Amino acid sequence: MMSQKGVIVKGIGGFYYIDAEDGRQYVVKGKNKLRYADVVPTVGDNVIFYPGEEDQNGWLEDILPRKNRLVRPPVANVELMGIVISPRPRPDYFLVDKLLVEAYRQGIKPLLIYNKCDMKSAVDEPFKAYDKSIECFNVSAVKQIGLDALRERLKTGISCFAGQSGVGKSTLINAILGTELETGKISRKIQRGRHTTRSVELIKKDGIAVLDTPGFSIVSNLDDMQPEELQNYYPEFKAFIGKCKFSPCYHLSEPECAVLNAVEQGIIHKDRMDRYHVLLDEVYQNWRNRYD
Repeated sequence: MMSQKGVIVKGIGGFYYIDAEDGRQYVVKGKNKLRYADVVPTVGDNVIFYPGEEDQNGWLEDILPRKNRLVRPPVANVELMGIVISPRPRPDYFLVDKLLVEAYRQGIKPLLIYNKCDMKSAVDEPFKAYDKSIECFNVSAVKQIGLDALRERLKTGISCFAGQSGVGKSTLINAILGTELETGKISRKIQRGRHTTRSVELIKKDGIAVLDTPGFSIVSNLDDMQPEELQNYYPEFKAFIGKCKFSPCYHLSEPECAVLNAVEQGIIHKDRMDRYHVLLDEVYQNWRNRYD
């Protein structure tokens, strides 16, 4: 029996569904050596496996090196993160900023997606506070607006969608792939969506591989980050880092700070900077209390 390579697309009850290089899908169980090594197979993992014979399930032999691994929900080798906002519920830009930091820390390319752009309450510049180097898409999953460009962009490795509940992440996946994932309705009273996705699955179609994981609205509290590290995940700071009078510079109120000067000149958006200060304080408090 020959081993094969493939990617885990789903895991249920100790069984792993693998899309193999031969175009078929196999169901296998993990070998005990993985459990003894405390290695947990994850959706998105590239693996080596043995298919099994006749009615017998095969087994998962080894997990190839990962590009990254996210914890909540557990997925691996993500290339793109589509961060979705919409006119309703109102955008939580602080969450957007935290998701951007999470993406950059994991080596994931972020995309900013404004869904429901056809609504009367939609705005013309939903991402005006963000650096032009971040790719932005205005789309409507319901009216099929702007989806062709987004589909083409997603044909690059494994993608996931993140953002507030109720912005239409599952609806967007359905519109892009022609699937029928369960979607949630928004409460009229609290304007928040209901979580509908319960498990992790990699959906592949027409050259696109998307993780059905709207639970990405929950991000880590960044308690393992040093305060001076945060600035590295703000691409609009890059041209000014190292040009401040003091080093390290936290870009709070230091004199002759190149980043703060860029804010005054309108090169960096003030709202983005204000949220950076709030997040920096959170990172600092976590770092100070890390041994409590």
